[in-house]
Amino acid sequence: MTVVFVHGVPETDEVWDGLRARLRGDPVALRLPGFGSPRPEGFTSTKDEYVSWLEGELRAFDGPVDLVGHDWGALLVARVASRGVVGLRSWAVDVASVLDRDYIWHDAARLWQTPGAGEAWATQTLEVSDLGSPLGVAGQLRAAGVADEHARVMGRSFDETMASSILALYRSATPNPFAHWGADLTSVTSAPGLVLHPTHDPYDGGPASEVAAALGARFCPLEGLGHWWMLQDPGAGAAALEEFWANPER
Repeated sequence: MTVVFVHGVPETDEVWDGLRARLRGDPVALRLPGFGSPRPEGFTSTKDEYVSWLEGELRAFDGPVDLVGHDWGALLVARVASRGVVGLRSWAVDVASVLDRDYIWHDAARLWQTPGAGEAWATQTLEVSDLGSPLGVAGQLRAAGVADEHARVMGRSFDETMASSILALYRSATPNPFAHWGADLTSVTSAPGLVLHPTHDPYDGGPASEVAAALGARFCPLEGLGHWWMLQDPGAGAAALEEFWANPER
């Protein structure tokens, strides 16, 4: 059994460190191109390019994997699961509400999607080198609920490549992911799925349980946790995943 984690935006694979440390075996956390790692030549950071990249990474593993995604990583995982071109043992995601037909992007996403305003945000944020400043990306992560120690770790990887990747990724998903992928976001029969729903996640306040049902996935509330549930209580996250993996077909 190989477990593979996919992070979100504006994050790096370190977001999974605490949870991975609580799991048996040697779980893998991938790092999205452009997020503290180089982008392949010609890679323009659209959502479909990231899906193709993720499918390529998964083919390198020996046998089906248990795939887990958070934030944008969750959207990519759901898309990979729905396409069914790569063998998965199971899949698990959060922010399922973002896949709803009527989802409206949050304020930061709409800023990044706006030509001119997104570039201004990138320029202003890149000018801040002090990880303690509220104006840098570490400060923005803190303001969104990430503990200082984790915000500083991920903030160190923010550079021009990450900034441009964020803008391109979000601009490839207007008005929302369903508008592009909705036809395929039906019950996934290729592998069992799990929708994790942190009950205090402001980015996942919509019909997550309905999306889970549409995808044919099990629904698991994480009571009292927010968007960065894996940082707030990695033990609870690990327990929920291990319970699912012990009997994914149930």
